Amino acid sequence: MSHDKEDFSELLALIRQVVNSRSKNKDKLQLVTDLLYRRIDRYDWVGFYLANPSKKTLSLGSFTGEATEYTRIGYGEGICGQSAETKQQVVVQDVSNEENYLSCSSRVKSEIVVPIFLNGSFIGELDIDSHLMNSFTEEDKEFLQQVAGLVADIM
Repeated sequence: MSHDKEDFSELLALIRQVVNSRSKNKDKLQLVTDLLYRRIDRYDWVGFYLANPSKKTLSLGSFTGEATEYTRIGYGEGICGQSAETKQQVVVQDVSNEENYLSCSSRVKSEIVVPIFLNGSFIGELDIDSHLMNSFTEEDKEFLQQVAGLVADIM
């Protein structure tokens, strides 16, 4: 179940190729969510939320996995909104312990949200749900931080 650094470095190379391709940015973001979803078994939902700082909301962009009712989230609402408000990565290893959790699916057990910045400004986030508890390691945190850095230019 665990993925080592070689898997992550290979995946980062693929994501870099996608980002640098001639496809439309929206298509590139969809390809990135597809890659993460398909290549890492414990990533059961992968999506990008785009920030609207003036309205303090997040809007769902490209995603792979089950459809979600949370297509717009206010800053401070749920794990995604908490990350938007604090501009910090948030990892919840057991969502049942989280009062502020917005349940997209009863099967989700853990979640990680990585803020994305462009030129120092918060522009969105990468959100990943897992059907397993304690799903996200330090390696995941570092890897997803790198993914966020790669996609910043195409959001």
